[in-house]
Amino acid sequence: MKDFKVWRSIIKVPIRITTTVAGKIVDKAVENYTNEDFEKVEEQERASATLTMALSPNIAHGFREYTSAKSLWEALIEVYEGNEDMKESRQDMPRQKFNMFNYIPGETLEAQLQRFTTLTTEMTIDGIFLTKSKKIKSY
Repeated sequence: MKDFKVWRSIIKVPIRITTTVAGKIVDKAVENYTNEDFEKVEEQERASATLTMALSPNIAHGFREYTSAKSLWEALIEVYEGNEDMKESRQDMPRQKFNMFNYIPGETLEAQLQRFTTLTTEMTIDGIFLTKSKKIKSY
């Protein structure tokens, strides 16, 4: 099932239910929430729960401090995808493996093809795209 409202809650800034009192914007008391206000809060809680339940207990424990779905999502991206330098660094290893790809003595052609296919698939997953001619030249 696809729940776009939950996804929207993950990528949007957390909602604060507010009201105006004497010209100032303040948090609305829960007893004054409308049905629409409750739906917004429930949507955000559902988004947080969805993300948290998708994590293994060991990983979720390390992210307990994040109270909104958006902050949890951003923290997960930062930890598991990293910044641009980390992404580039992660791409260096498959590139090196590709550039050094060679026949291993005693290896069957089938094993070599499997190793090559695995490597090119990993490169594609890591965002490294090769032209067919580069793949052919390497092989």
